[in-house]
Amino acid sequence: MRIRREPPVQLKTPAELDLMREAGLVVARALDAAVRAVQPGITTAELDAIAEREIRAAGAVPSFKGYHGYPAALCTSVNDEVVHGIPSAKRILNEGDILSIDCGVIVDGYYSDAAVTYPIGQVAPKTTKLLEVTQASLERAIQQCQVGGRLGDISAAVQKLCEAEGFGVVREFVGHGIGRAMHEDPQVPNFGDPGKGPRLKAGMVLAIEPMINAGGPEVRVLNDGWTAITIDGSYSAHFEHTVAITKDGPQVLTR
Repeated sequence: MRIRREPPVQLKTPAELDLMREAGLVVARALDAAVRAVQPGITTAELDAIAEREIRAAGAVPSFKGYHGYPAALCTSVNDEVVHGIPSAKRILNEGDILSIDCGVIVDGYYSDAAVTYPIGQVAPKTTKLLEVTQASLERAIQQCQVGGRLGDISAAVQKLCEAEGFGVVREFVGHGIGRAMHEDPQVPNFGDPGKGPRLKAGMVLAIEPMINAGGPEVRVLNDGWTAITIDGSYSAHFEHTVAITKDGPQVLTR
């Protein structure tokens, strides 16, 4: 999601959270089905078809497909592709690649969204570290989803860990609120200062999604209008969960 100005945040009722949790479980199952099929020689289009079958079999709708003309149920971003890679029958996965799979669904008008980055066979040690640190930064960010905290606490948790390990934190794309629309307010950058930004309230639901590069943070979008790649050609990892902020602490709806 590109950075933009924000209107007021929508708080969700317990009944709305139940619907978003249903959507989140469909996302989790679709991602799991796609990941189980990942192996050298498979195409990203084949993985997209697997995920879409899983989504529709659950009675849900793939939220990415048709969104501003996007043609697929998944975003499949390989190696130096940061986000929004378009599945293709020509994109064959090879040993040593990494693949970010991003998936969103709609159940009864409510959205959930999640992503995982997965290694194809054996990958370089630095690449393994990139995946581990990015995933760990998401978990640290989730821990900051506490009523009374600040949005900057979430952002800073990602930035602090990833930059301490020498990785680049993408600035051009950020996480977001989610609910009756795929992209709601507030924006959730992966960089910022603790103790700053809006107060976190019960009923807020956030799609938190660290996008972290092995090299510098700079990215550019290809001519297809969707695929974002690293400027320096370094590999990029992307992990995401939809998280509800409640008086009892964070609830991960896409676990």
